[in-house]
Amino acid sequence: MNHPPFFFYGKGRVEPRAIWLSFPIRTVAFLGLVMLFVWPIARLVALGFTSEHGVSLENYQRIFSDPLTWQVVANTLVISTGSTVLATILGLFFAWLMAYVNLRGKKLMQLFIVLPFIIPSYITTLAWTQLFNENGILAQVLALLPGQVHLWNLYSYTGMIFILGITHYPLVYLFTVNVLRKIPREMEQACRASGASKGVTFCKVTLPMALPGIASGAFLAFLAGLDNFGIPAFLGIPAHISVLSTHIYQQMIGFGPDAFGRASVFSVLLGVLALIGMLGQWLLQRMFKVGSTASIDRQPRDQLSGFSQRFLECTVWLFFIATAMVPFLAMMMTSLLPAYGLTFTMQNLSLKNYGFVLFESPDTQLAIRNSVQLALVTTLIGSVIGTLFAYNQVRRPSRWLKMSETFMSLPYALPGTVMALSMIFVWMEPIPGWNPGIYGSMTILFLAYFTRFLILQVRGSVTAVLQVDVSMEEASHVSGATGWTKWRKILIPLLLPGILSGAALLFLTALTELTVSALLYSAQSKTIGVVIFSYEQAGYTMLSSAFSSLIVLIILIGFALLALAQTLWRRKEGGHHVH
Repeated sequence: MNHPPFFFYGKGRVEPRAIWLSFPIRTVAFLGLVMLFVWPIARLVALGFTSEHGVSLENYQRIFSDPLTWQVVANTLVISTGSTVLATILGLFFAWLMAYVNLRGKKLMQLFIVLPFIIPSYITTLAWTQLFNENGILAQVLALLPGQVHLWNLYSYTGMIFILGITHYPLVYLFTVNVLRKIPREMEQACRASGASKGVTFCKVTLPMALPGIASGAFLAFLAGLDNFGIPAFLGIPAHISVLSTHIYQQMIGFGPDAFGRASVFSVLLGVLALIGMLGQWLLQRMFKVGSTASIDRQPRDQLSGFSQRFLECTVWLFFIATAMVPFLAMMMTSLLPAYGLTFTMQNLSLKNYGFVLFESPDTQLAIRNSVQLALVTTLIGSVIGTLFAYNQVRRPSRWLKMSETFMSLPYALPGTVMALSMIFVWMEPIPGWNPGIYGSMTILFLAYFTRFLILQVRGSVTAVLQVDVSMEEASHVSGATGWTKWRKILIPLLLPGILSGAALLFLTALTELTVSALLYSAQSKTIGVVIFSYEQAGYTMLSSAFSSLIVLIILIGFALLALAQTLWRRKEGGHHVH
């Protein structure tokens, strides 16, 4: 009698056959996880304790005794903390608006809220610098006003804090909005019935109950500020304001006999700060319990009408126009000028920069090919492996899979510069005496992308698998469908929208990546982010603006096509279910 490859153990849980738990398979998988996700970080830490005299604390002693080290650490903490405060205020405000207030056009508003999360931060920075450029369109408008108005210098602490804040506030919003929707409205109504005002109710009831979500989002915004390389590189390096991410980059490109050792120590410092932030987030989540309803309440709780509603809607749209539309419009207009410093007149506008970027520049053409190739390969392989891992994690949970997910999370949790350095140290000589020769090649970039971003697909696929009832798989097994037939007929059609969402995020992240690529690229493995950064550092602002404008256009078109594809697929599947 032939047994099916799965057995059922109550409550619809699907258990695998013993072959999936066999020792050889688990051993090979474990070694792969260690080699890709753990060994690079271990090599990075070990290098900091290595000098020409052997194992010692020489690197740490020299760096910790340097006053510049503590200035860089202070800059990092001040800028990351300041941007976190701004991101938390904005994220909480918009989460409250979307969860509590009856505004018109909320779906479109939500798109604008998450837009800063979609557009790469270095492109956002470039857009803002073009807006506040002394020869930009804003300066020309202000010159028409009486008196002398000075533009804000974004190449400063406040400029970096501001752009980091408006870039990362969607993180706070995403973690807070559903927490607010889950707060029982009866508790707020009881507080209001006791004579408390809306402000007192918010401070005494709403805010404490939403604190876990707010804190989680704030800590993620803080970690994103630590990790960010593009904004400090575009604004801080020209202003001689170093944070740990850019200081590590400068140590590496400066070379020298002890460059690797110094960079390793600074990477450990940055990694420790990130781990402290993650520990703080975990502790807060453990300390605070959310007394919320089981379901999400999407009905507005504050009903506005008349002037109050129109005023609030106008304020929100003015914010979106000022922060999301005007800077990118300024960048696109700058890209149409053939030379820096020309005025914005019809005679001066041309597509010369776009023609150079698309058809004449070998660097941009190479970067587009490399980035698309890296993104496609990373997405295809990551989607398959990430989805299979997520399926087993949901259907057959175990300590082994939980430990594996922790390993996969490490490269994404740690700052990108730390991850890039660890990849350099391990793949230059993964085994003593053997150099595979992949440093500076596309292979090491793929390994870095795959290692760092695989967890994105895993998390997206886990969400998709959780939405598929296990009873459908049980029914397929009873009908005799197993293996590939089950996936082709049942799982793939049901999981595809969720898989596509995770794959789109993975593809976009890999396509526009800068932090890891800035330390790993070579002349033949330049990427889109590296070329835009190089243009800006070399003073070719018009070319970096044109290239960035094209990337923004591609991103928006890509997400529109993804939304259309998901809608059509759901309609198709809905039609099949009806029939």
